[in-house]
Amino acid sequence: MSMGNPVKQMVEKMSNEELVVMLRREYLRKLIRYRLTDEFFRKKYGMTYEEFEKENEVAKRDFSWEVESNAQEWEMAIDGISTCLRKLGEVKVEY
Repeated sequence: MSMGNPVKQMVEKMSNEELVVMLRREYLRKLIRYRLTDEFFRKKYGMTYEEFEKENEVAKRDFSWEVESNAQEWEMAIDGISTCLRKLGEVKVEY
């Protein structure tokens, strides 16, 4: 006799409203984190990510490990913002 997947069992017991609230909270938590990352790098470099890329700041700053690492983290945050906003639009509360 199989025990089954406890996470799957827990999710199956939740109502649609509970699942929607849980998903919305998670997307909002991630969105806040990504926006804070974006704001940090905007202040650090004095420009938006789009300007950073257009100006080729990584090359201008001699491809330093710090700048390349920042660029990757910033890009992930920008992508995360758009993904979270899209997912929040998909997860609507309907009663």
